[in-house]
Amino acid sequence: MEKGKNRNSFTGSIGFVLAAAGSAVGLGNIWRFPYLAAKDGGGLFLVIYLFLALTFGFTLLTTEISIGRKTKQSPLTAYTQVKKGWGFLGVLACLVPVIIMPYYCVIGGWVVKYLIAFLTGDGVNAARDEYFSEFIAADIQPIVMTLIFLFVVAFIIFRGVEKGIESSSKVIMPILLLLVIGIAIFSVTIRHTDADGVTRTGLEGLRICLVPNLEGMTIKGFFTVLLDAMGQLFFSLSVAMGIMITYGSYVKDDANLVKSINQIEIFDTAVAFLAGIMIIPAVYTFMGTEGMAAYGPSLMFVSLPKVFAAMGKVGNVIGVLFFAMVLFAAITSAMSVMEAVVSSLMDRFHMSRLKATVVETAIALIGGIFVCLGYNKLRFDITLPNGDIEQLLGVMDYISNYVLMPLVAIGTCILIGWVVKPKTVIEEVEQSGCKLGRKQLYIIMIKFIAPILLLILLLKSFGILTVI
Repeated sequence: MEKGKNRNSFTGSIGFVLAAAGSAVGLGNIWRFPYLAAKDGGGLFLVIYLFLALTFGFTLLTTEISIGRKTKQSPLTAYTQVKKGWGFLGVLACLVPVIIMPYYCVIGGWVVKYLIAFLTGDGVNAARDEYFSEFIAADIQPIVMTLIFLFVVAFIIFRGVEKGIESSSKVIMPILLLLVIGIAIFSVTIRHTDADGVTRTGLEGLRICLVPNLEGMTIKGFFTVLLDAMGQLFFSLSVAMGIMITYGSYVKDDANLVKSINQIEIFDTAVAFLAGIMIIPAVYTFMGTEGMAAYGPSLMFVSLPKVFAAMGKVGNVIGVLFFAMVLFAAITSAMSVMEAVVSSLMDRFHMSRLKATVVETAIALIGGIFVCLGYNKLRFDITLPNGDIEQLLGVMDYISNYVLMPLVAIGTCILIGWVVKPKTVIEEVEQSGCKLGRKQLYIIMIKFIAPILLLILLLKSFGILTVI
């Protein structure tokens, strides 16, 4: 299998780990993980998530990074080099970031809007119920904010692997981690007495995060928690969307992949856990258990601004720090999404990095404008196969995260587990002299357990499997 020639690469394992972890640490960790942890029995969800991270997540992460380093190709061309006739998986894997990038930039624009609001001392106004709905329904402002976010990400990608992705990650990720830890500590220490005289504390909210709640738990309920944790882990680790294959292709042959993969797992799980500590105690303290039912945009752009407003003057400062942290997380994730497409265009069509970046920026911009207009002039409701009613953004998210990604992951498991055999990945991991400590686990997961779990997740997304 021919390695890519003159291909850019990360200068060291730290740059690779920070970039890959930055991709994994995105909006999914911040606005979905806390909601699922609160909904699915707190500590029980965390235990299952951690178990899946060490088994299911480890398997998919190891596979994709190894495919990337072995082929030195991006997803669009890597699968063909692994096995002729399997290029269709590369097409599907490349479609995922193409679909995700436009709406991710729109959400990134929302974060920019809220950061500006809190920076200018307008946090109390941003806590109004109508603030978010009025903003996304506006004609021009959401598009402008999308443009700002998109062009920042495009500039980083244009600068390349070392000067752009790696150097940015080395600056952004330590700051992001410090902000997450700082806000989490503050969240645990707060207390609030509401109008009815009820006092709640952050420590009580922390208990909801950590203590498993098995009250009324059934077998069906357990499988629901399992699938929720697997779905969260699935896109939290940025697998099945070509990103880890792309980043893997930039890793040098003498790098210790086992160590790097372990570090990525730890970093992603730690930040997801800290996101829960950062958000659940604060929301519980000021809004009670009812407030923790919110997730997605309603959590970040409606519930949390209310929490910050209830904190008084310090709330505006916390709001600035929080939305700065979210913006950093969104940028590092968007960088990886765009790079997967740009790298694919460069490998498949032999474009320069500048041309490939311009093409993907144009695609993301046009798609982003349509997503913005989907909340005003082009607003229409679509009922998904799982019964949810969504606008254009929700439809794109469903197609990419709940249809294409499971299909890519299932296909990858079949290809590696049964066609070219697990030894293809194991030999790549161990070529630098390191040993894959979970070798037998990897073989069992890639051949049997992972594809079965993924199939169940896919059937549930289609609304076919309703008993779980």
